[in-house]
Amino acid sequence: MLKSILYKEWIKTRWYFLLAILVSIGFTGYSLLRVNRVIGLKGMEHLWQVMLERDVIFIDLQMYIPLIIGILLAIVQFVPEIQQSRLKLTLHLPYPHYRIIAVMLLYGILVLLVCFVFNFIFMSVYFIGILAGELVKHILMTALTWYIAGFTGYLLTAWICLEPTWKRRILNIVIAVCVLRVFFLSAVPEAYNSFLPVLIGYTSLTVLLSMLSVYRFKTGQQD
Repeated sequence: MLKSILYKEWIKTRWYFLLAILVSIGFTGYSLLRVNRVIGLKGMEHLWQVMLERDVIFIDLQMYIPLIIGILLAIVQFVPEIQQSRLKLTLHLPYPHYRIIAVMLLYGILVLLVCFVFNFIFMSVYFIGILAGELVKHILMTALTWYIAGFTGYLLTAWICLEPTWKRRILNIVIAVCVLRVFFLSAVPEAYNSFLPVLIGYTSLTVLLSMLSVYRFKTGQQD
């Protein structure tokens, strides 16, 4: 049963998965081209000077990309379940329904993890070749907050999609926007370092919200 659920999710999202990897790597590549352009025009010393004196990290174009990828993945994965009444059939399978949803969410998280790891490896390999380890860490730790936002956006959007009533969906959207806004309150690099464990903890807890929506769906609550 587990393999069947995972295969169903793969069939449903495989083309989006490929597109997400291409788009995310494309934005990463463009950001790195900007770094190359600075080096080509003004030299490596200028790059280091700008990063050290102005705290520029050159990958700010990627700030919202993980979030957008996470939100769109949840829409691709869960909207067909609701619109085509697949969820009702899925939850009637001879398998615990909360476990089914957990497997579906785990699949989405793994898809995002693969996509985001590709980006981290791409950036790490490039920056390690031209920058000191401290500066590489400075860039990657800044980007880490954006990628956590991508996971959070995915889980919150799944919660919204699984909610059976539009009245509650609108409320859920308002809550999700407020939660996601927290990830982008400061544009200062590494501003969230001390707060990252809390963000990861809250992101983990958002899995439970989807279970609440499934409970409301199963019990037919319309309020």
